[in-house]
Amino acid sequence: MTKRSTSARTRTHNFPHGADLLHNPLLNKGTAFTEEERDALGLHGLLPPRPTTMDEQVIRVTSNYREKPNDLERHIFLASLLDRNETLFYRVVVDNMEELMPIIYTPIVGLACQKYGHIFRRARGLYVGIEDHGRVRDVLANWPQADVRAIVVTDGERILGLGDLGANGMGIPIGKLSLYTACAGVHPALTLPVTLDVGTENTSLLEDALYMGLRRRRVRGADYDALVEEFVTAANERWPGVLIQFEDFGNQNAFRILEKYRDRVCTFNDDIQGTSAVTLAGIYSALRINKGELKKQRFLFLGAGEAGVGIADLIVSALVDQGVPQDEARRQCWLVDSKGLVVKSRNDLVSHKLPYAHDATGAPDLLSAIRALKPTALIGVSGRAATFTRDVLEAMAALNERPIIFALSNPTANSECTAEEAYRWTGGRALFASGSPFRPVLMNGNHFVPGQANNAYVFPGIALGIIASRTSRVTNEMFAVAARTLAKQVSDQALADGLLFPPLSAIRGVSVKIAAAVAGVAFERKLATVSLPRDMEAFIREHVFEPVYQSYV
Repeated sequence: MTKRSTSARTRTHNFPHGADLLHNPLLNKGTAFTEEERDALGLHGLLPPRPTTMDEQVIRVTSNYREKPNDLERHIFLASLLDRNETLFYRVVVDNMEELMPIIYTPIVGLACQKYGHIFRRARGLYVGIEDHGRVRDVLANWPQADVRAIVVTDGERILGLGDLGANGMGIPIGKLSLYTACAGVHPALTLPVTLDVGTENTSLLEDALYMGLRRRRVRGADYDALVEEFVTAANERWPGVLIQFEDFGNQNAFRILEKYRDRVCTFNDDIQGTSAVTLAGIYSALRINKGELKKQRFLFLGAGEAGVGIADLIVSALVDQGVPQDEARRQCWLVDSKGLVVKSRNDLVSHKLPYAHDATGAPDLLSAIRALKPTALIGVSGRAATFTRDVLEAMAALNERPIIFALSNPTANSECTAEEAYRWTGGRALFASGSPFRPVLMNGNHFVPGQANNAYVFPGIALGIIASRTSRVTNEMFAVAARTLAKQVSDQALADGLLFPPLSAIRGVSVKIAAAVAGVAFERKLATVSLPRDMEAFIREHVFEPVYQSYV
């Protein structure tokens, strides 16, 4: 056996040893610990005797993964790998991005959240309950990492299109932050998933013996606001300037929380702002295909919640940047909610819909709104499946040579239409994108590859730019520049094939460019709190975590 050197003893003196090291997922290398590391770190006998390479580990993991009987079991398998060896987990995901992203995030993460208490293996992240009011600072002090740069937090009220899942929603912050690392290279040690457990209105969960959240109806009003305020304050006290991404909050809270904190702390809401950026990027790509201009489009949204209004707001911002007056820009965006077209004469509208309540005759449903408004683009963010019916799609095709059809609701089962329906009922002319993935479609001898308007194209890169620049605030301009940057990454050949987004296999490179653009805005607007680099893209790459093992001796 190789003797442990003096340098090895020095370098590993304060480093976890033995079983403690093997149980630390950020540091564990499993069977890849070398003989020298096993000598220095007290690992002999705790591992099979022959050290293996990461490549060999990847082969073992992917082979076992592909033998699992269904996607939920694959999700559980990958979650278990994340819990024991984060570097290997991210190596496998980065090398198999297109195959694994739907498993670690949408659409399978939705199913995993629904079954969270039944498939629970190991706690991950922090739970802040309504009963922790007054001691949230102490709860955050229990997190072992001294340096946290990014938090994704949910209260579980509107998980994807599945509704109120209470504490089961923890799968969403965990999944989002895994994409921070896989898609953009944010170091996993810098991230923290959080669930605010304020109860749930989901009766089936409250009656489920295996539900792990608080068994009470959802708290609202002043007590709810006080918990959110205490959490935001405590997080910034422990980790000054930390990015807080609000995720899957209900409409009644999402807009007002964003408005309350966006000018106070470093924060954004991905459902409102991230969705808007990736959608605007898809629109830019579609307009490159049909030779259209943004200022000549008319957008009709099915759904008037966070996503719909967020997308409309960013489109309006982009139009204003092109010189279109704001009121005129808003009239290019129309909303349809559960009661029909949003118009000024209605007296049942909540505040976030009012900017898009135009002076016009009402329409009771989507099809009649299409016939009245003659939109060039139809964007579904309703959370309701099969709402882009054959009549709806045929009407869009009759109005437009290349109709823009975005069915963005997640998970796949909630998509407003399938890719096949979009292509078939528009005669193959639709410029289509969906929120969750669909398989390619073969129709009349033509091969159509549907695009996925996945928020993962933008929010990880935006977060990387925020973290690298240590920006004090997150602005709408950052999402606008992210959209333009993403659209520029789609090649002419991809557009010729009808693709609106780059391949997911290229997402880490795309994220670096988005991060550089976002950081550029932070420096230009005097929001960055670090020194301006000479080479912005090189500066961003210095912050990218690569999933390769480091030597510990």
